[in-house]
Amino acid sequence: MTASPDPDSPAELAQPSRARLFTLLAELDRPASTGELAERLGLHRNGVRLHLERMARGGLVERARRPQGRGRPPDLWSLSAEAREWSAEPERYQELGRWLARALAARDRSPRGVERTGREIGRELAPDPGGDPAEALERTLTRLGFRPQRNGGTRGRGRGRGRLRLSLGNCPYREAVHENQPAICGLHRGITVGLLDQLAPEAAVTRFVPHDPDRAGCVVEISGLPGRGDPLE
Repeated sequence: MTASPDPDSPAELAQPSRARLFTLLAELDRPASTGELAERLGLHRNGVRLHLERMARGGLVERARRPQGRGRPPDLWSLSAEAREWSAEPERYQELGRWLARALAARDRSPRGVERTGREIGRELAPDPGGDPAEALERTLTRLGFRPQRNGGTRGRGRGRGRLRLSLGNCPYREAVHENQPAICGLHRGITVGLLDQLAPEAAVTRFVPHDPDRAGCVVEISGLPGRGDPLE
């Protein structure tokens, strides 16, 4: 999914090089260093840094630093959560439309059938297994626009007993939810279960609580995650 500026984009993106940086960061979908961005765009590193700093002041990008042995750690740049939601909103509704059309084409159009279709879609959306499945789940939900935040998690002893609680800070489909919350939230629950099918087959969604889409805050609780977890309060 590629994001690009449109006529209603922020003023910072009226400058062509900043618009190209924005589009490149959206395509990479990961943090990137100033040097990498400059090399990919064929621009001078100092100029790219100035553009990124301007974009950061406008809330479009975020800066982090990668630890290293000696010297100043390099800056890493990525789109802010707000910029991702703004840039991807049209594509997300197109995506939702395709998913709902797929659910309506299924033989079972009941809420259970819609959730089953969502589970199939979640399996297709899941990244390749490997690494921490909780982090992979959070990254995927972030890419989909839900802005997940850990509200704490808990770990039992032994393999496969980790628990995770996520609070979703944004509903990317709020208008559609107002029209038919059971269908849209059922589809979302199915997608979450399908993601887990691929990332952590032994895990399960134990709680899925939808909230007002305008205020967000939906809660997803998962048990049976392998690997490390955060302590649940």
